[in-house]
Order: sequence, then structure tokens, then C-alpha cells
Amino acid sequence: MTLLQGGPRSRRRAGPPIRFRSPLRGPWLTSVFGAVLLAALPLVVITGLLDYVAYGPGQSIPGDVGWLHLPVFDWPTRPSWLFRLTQGLHVGLGLVVVPVVAAKLWSVIPKLFAWPPVRTPAQLLERASLLLLVGSILFEIVTGLLNIQYDYAFGFSFYTGHYLGAWVFIAAFVTHVSLKLPTMVRSLRSRSLRAELRTPLADTRPEEPDGDIGLVPAAPAAPTMSRRGALALVGGGALFVAALTAGETVGGPLRPLALLLPRSRNPGGADAGANDFPVNRTAAAATIHPAATGPSWRLDLRAGEVAQRLDREMLLSGNGPLPLHTAQLPIACVEGWSTVQTWTGVRLRDLATLAGVPNPASAFVDSLDPGPFGRATLSAGQVLDPDSLLALRVNGADLSTDHGFPARVIVPALPGVHCTKWVRSIDFRAA
Repeated sequence: MTLLQGGPRSRRRAGPPIRFRSPLRGPWLTSVFGAVLLAALPLVVITGLLDYVAYGPGQSIPGDVGWLHLPVFDWPTRPSWLFRLTQGLHVGLGLVVVPVVAAKLWSVIPKLFAWPPVRTPAQLLERASLLLLVGSILFEIVTGLLNIQYDYAFGFSFYTGHYLGAWVFIAAFVTHVSLKLPTMVRSLRSRSLRAELRTPLADTRPEEPDGDIGLVPAAPAAPTMSRRGALALVGGGALFVAALTAGETVGGPLRPLALLLPRSRNPGGADAGANDFPVNRTAAAATIHPAATGPSWRLDLRAGEVAQRLDREMLLSGNGPLPLHTAQLPIACVEGWSTVQTWTGVRLRDLATLAGVPNPASAFVDSLDPGPFGRATLSAGQVLDPDSLLALRVNGADLSTDHGFPARVIVPALPGVHCTKWVRSIDFRAA
């Protein structure tokens, strides 16, 4: 009889099985975390999309994305550290916000178990956007971290998955912010941040009942941490991640601490000398045969069907139309690491002039590397920049084999993957 009449037992079955009693949860604390993410995540997104554009027309990965394709323009070479900045921010800031994302998810987890799950069409839209938002940001974080470690356990193209996942996140993020921004603003105004930072554990009290928002517990437990303690914990976690990340981009004494981006903690080994900086793809991994980089190596310069062949001694002589040029330039890769080195070689624009194309529309660089990144197309601006080089030496020494000996391309602000190593030919194309 009790069950048929909807007594206490049936009500218990209908409700969620989990109770959340932390007195810290509430619209104000959730809104503080949300405000931080609202400031940081658009920057992560924008820098990521800019890095996609930096690969150049027809070279972005994934290539065929239909109406998700971004506007095409020639990536500038100045400032020379542009790609270093955008990629460093994208990866570094993306890692730094992970503790904030985790805190935000903790603060709203009661919403995932609210019952009934949907009451109105507006709530349905909110729940759907929240599901896509949480799923996509976790997907982007996990695939990004695995890419940094070169661990492609997910079994699909990182570039395709990460790019499409970013657009799912963008759509969900815009929708969710549009729905929740008024609530966030009201919640932030409900309490003083300065006052909360002065409130100790003994004086910590739950937020006022929040009605349909549903974050404040109906029967809160005693606090074990103040709100200022929670903010300090999350902020300290973000700073800790920054300390373990920033060294990959800024270098200096922080570089050995870059445990979350470990590409360059010990990059070159004891005998690296002047070549002691990160290597993404070794000569062995690229199946470069030693004989191909030996004395028989030649650089083919092409302008259509016309070809000239130059050996390394001719390039290093610095005589005639090919004077040697030295430039201090960064090299940065999508995994988040970057470094600045001093490169010496022949200007690409001098090679273009020698090939008979003083004002090329583009240049196609081909490598001994048979892999997908063994070739790249450079724009006119990239070829003609005075610091764009076919580099032969670095820091006063010959390039090591892993760094592209006998010759590699170095162009200001160019993604590292397009600074082609083991170059065997350059085809300069007229307008």
C-alpha cells in the first residue's frame, strides 16, 4: 500500500543515489572558477586556430574540413617569435587551466545528478550544452596531453580529432556562456571576493539557498576548508603546472623543470655540443641513410624544368651570389617546446635569384625524409625574408644529422615541422 501511494520508499528510488554536502559549493564559487575559464579558454582556442592557419594554405592538418575551414592568408614572418608565442600560449595555458577545469567540474557535479534531469526546454538546451562542453574539453585535454608525450593511444589522427573536437567545444562553450552569463554575473555580485579571502575556516558558512540553480546543498556538512583555502589550492595547482610547463617556451633555469613537456629536458645527450636542443624526429626515425647525407649529397635548385646542383662546400664558401648569413631565430613545435638558436647558412632569396626566380610566388622544399612532413611549401614572404635560411650550421658548428645535416630550412615564425630537415631540393615557383 505504501509503495502504491508513493510513500517514502518510492521517493527514495526516484531521486539520485548520491548526496553532495560540501558547504563550499554554490553559485558564487562556481562563478569564480567560471570567470577564470571565461578569460582563459578563448585565448587557448584563438591561439590554437592561429596555429592551424600558420601551416599555410593547403598544408593545414586536417586538410579537408569543409565549411570548418578557416580563412586563408599568408602567415607573417615578423615578429620572428610569433609562432613561438601562439603555440606556447596554446599548450602552456591549456595545461595551466586544467586545475581550474577540475575545480569547476567539482563545483557543478551535483547538477549532473539532479532529478528530474530536465524540466523545461530551456533546461534541456542547457544540459545538452553542458554535456558537450564537459565531454569536448576533457577530450581536448586528454588528446593534447598524449600528443605532447607522443603517445597516440587513441588510435586516430590527433590533428583531425583535436581540430574537430575544438569546434564542438567552441559551439558548446558559446551556447553555455550565452545561457549562464547573467547567472554568473549575479552570483559574482552576491559576495565580495575580498571578504571571502579574509574569511577563515571557522567563519565559513554555506551560501544562501539558490533555488533552481541547485548547487547549494540542502543539508550541508561542516566545512573542512574555507573558500579562500579552496581558491588557494586551485590557484597553487595552476601555478605549479605553470612551473612544470613554462620552461619549454621561455627556457633558462625553468627548462629542466618542464616535466609536463619533456621534449627538451635532456635533448642532445652528452656529445651534442652546439646541437644540444630538442629533436622531434631523428634521422633514424626518418630512415635517413648515412650515404644520402655524405659527400655525394647535392642540393637541387629548380625553377620549372631548369635545375642547378650545389654541393655543401659550394654553399659554405660564402662566395659570389651566395654569401653566408647568420641569424638568431626561434624554432617552435606543436608539442609546445621552443628554443632560440644561432643559425648560419644561405638566404633563401639568394638561392631563388640563383635559380632565376628573384621574386618567387612560392617555394616547394623537398627532403630526404619520406614521411608526411618531409616537404613544405613556403610563401613569397617566407622565401624573401632576409633571415630565411637554408641553414648549414648552428651555434658555430655543423648541424648534427638529427638536426638536418647537410642542410635544413629555418624561417622566422614558421612552425617547426615546416623547417624541413635533410633538404635535397627547392623548387622556386614564379607568380
